[in-house]
Amino acid sequence: MAAVFLVTLYEYSPLFYIAVVFVCFLVTSGLVLGWFGLGVPVILRNSEETESSTRVLKKQMRQVKNPFGLEIPRPAAASITKGVTLTPDCLEDCVLTCYWGCNVQKLHEALQKHVYCFRIKTPQALEDALYNEYLYRQQYFIKKNDREEKYCQLPEDAQVVDFGPVPRSRYPLVALLTLADEEDREIYDIIAMVAVIHIPDESYRLSCRILYQYLLLAQGQYHDLKQLFMSANSPAPSLGDTLPAESSTDRTLLEKAGLAGDEPELHEETSKDCVVCQNGPVNWVLLPCRHACLCDGCLKYFQQCPMCRQFVQESFPLCSKKEQDEDESTHV
Repeated sequence: MAAVFLVTLYEYSPLFYIAVVFVCFLVTSGLVLGWFGLGVPVILRNSEETESSTRVLKKQMRQVKNPFGLEIPRPAAASITKGVTLTPDCLEDCVLTCYWGCNVQKLHEALQKHVYCFRIKTPQALEDALYNEYLYRQQYFIKKNDREEKYCQLPEDAQVVDFGPVPRSRYPLVALLTLADEEDREIYDIIAMVAVIHIPDESYRLSCRILYQYLLLAQGQYHDLKQLFMSANSPAPSLGDTLPAESSTDRTLLEKAGLAGDEPELHEETSKDCVVCQNGPVNWVLLPCRHACLCDGCLKYFQQCPMCRQFVQESFPLCSKKEQDEDESTHV
């Protein structure tokens, strides 16, 4: 249809035909350049254009002290039949309570009750919220800064060798850390930590790991911890290596429905240099990709993450300018 129109137009007036084609070319060129101009990587733009167009929201962060730490020292040796070893690392006297075969739905309902009904400050409060929907419970008293290993295992008479195929109705193990002293609960914003732990069995042999960790606040909120990804100047540690307590609390979370994915777990790396200028220390975390890769000077030039090219919606600093200055003066 368009070809017939153009032929008719050319026969009517060649000059008018050329003018129409030229106008169409200009309009098409403008649309194409305008379209791709919005998607050109920011790293290729000049600094004046970038500084004026960048509108990445900066989140206001509030620092709180987390009194709880938990890690799995030997994940390869853990299984439903052999049990698992946990190493707590707490700033105050705490109580470690392990719930085997905890009901998935009841656990998440309990977290919502912490927000709307009552605060989960003690193991008894969690058990009331769970309606005792678990198979077996073990409890240990943890002294301040005591890193002694705690061994958790289902009793033989439980006769549990697996928790069935995915998606499952029960988590293999849920570990709850609460402050033992009531006075400490008035000092800390974080009053409890819930860790959901996968333990391999006959039905699902994914290696032992912490799937989710939730920090419960005294004000009635809870936060789902997630891992930050940093650039690396050195090779990543092997899957058998043990991460420090800080890293174990920030595991990459698997999908709730099925412990999905057999991919190797990503580890937090050790590099501290900005991936762009290779000069300033990394201080900014980009969201939603959670890459910590930019220094204070380079942040303003990017609307896309320089590591994964995902558009940046928000960002937050790892430490304030004042803390950086204090750290530098300490090293000097």
